[in-house]
Amino acid sequence: MPLIIVTGLPTSGKSTRAKQLYDYLTARISSSPAGSPQSAYRVHLISDETLSIPRSVYDLSRVPEHARSANAAEKDARAALYGAVKRVLSDRDIVVLDGLNYIKGWRYQLFCEAKGVRTGCCVLQIGCGVDRARGVNEGRLRRRARVAGEAGGAGEVGEKSGEGATLEGEGAEGAEGAEGAKAKEEEEDTAEPYEPENWENLVFRYEEPNPMTRWDSPLFALVWDDDQERTSSVFDSMWEAVAGEGRKVVKPNLATVQRGRDASGDYLYMLDRETQDITKAVLEGQGEGGGGEVRIARGEGDGDLVVHLPGELVGFPRLQRIRRAFIAMTRGGMGLEGKGGMSVGRIRESFVGYLNDSLERDA
Repeated sequence: MPLIIVTGLPTSGKSTRAKQLYDYLTARISSSPAGSPQSAYRVHLISDETLSIPRSVYDLSRVPEHARSANAAEKDARAALYGAVKRVLSDRDIVVLDGLNYIKGWRYQLFCEAKGVRTGCCVLQIGCGVDRARGVNEGRLRRRARVAGEAGGAGEVGEKSGEGATLEGEGAEGAEGAEGAKAKEEEEDTAEPYEPENWENLVFRYEEPNPMTRWDSPLFALVWDDDQERTSSVFDSMWEAVAGEGRKVVKPNLATVQRGRDASGDYLYMLDRETQDITKAVLEGQGEGGGGEVRIARGEGDGDLVVHLPGELVGFPRLQRIRRAFIAMTRGGMGLEGKGGMSVGRIRESFVGYLNDSLERDA
């Protein structure tokens, strides 16, 4: 099953949407009919929080200027995320990766990893204005400062409690309406904030996903103000893309496919193996003075193949030169139009014939 990459500005609501998506996928799988392919799927949520990665690893202000382009702490964090994704990613697992994921090269690396295991990859972008996201981070900074102040002295806590009781007794609804609701919202938000300079730097470095590229498509989007109906609609579309009947079949790049090593597998491997066996048999079968014949097993069918040796010893360099010339010729398809369907017996027969012609010509 595919990899779902959640991306967006810092403090834009990515973790909230990722948890909603995780709950949606879990419920959707649980409600699937027993015995259906969807009922066997598993969902994993991976994030900085689940791996205990602090947000300070993205802070370049702690890194010397000459080393900021190679921030070792951030690279280690991405390596931890990559390893966690790679361990669980398969055709039966849906992985929701919640994080900044702001580098397009990082998203491309994840796309290649998903393609290598024959599963898809899609991106969920969380849209949020810069001012609103900055306000969320500032609220978390205020909450952190307030918690630190409360831990510093119990007297201050008592004073704040008394002040709150006085306001409540006087019926100051206006103060409770604006400041009280805002403070309550900040208290419920337990996520750690970014340092202001770090937050601004991450916004500056953010690379928007582009649906025209392979690694950022299909691209789904949710904004801060989307209601439950809109969210469910987007999640339904994502489900159809990752687990529906019409989902795209993913084929890995041919360069990454492990080729077979049996008789019906890699042609070049068979070509190298069979010609090397014949060369070894000729070296071991010729007499001390040279000349004579060496019988080679055909490999398929009855009878043997015969190598006619000249009246002198044939050394290993000479046989290797002939063997390399034969491989270069057949690998390019010169004179062997049907090489793709050549069997072991056909390769042996062709090489023995070429070897006899070469030895006779050089004699």
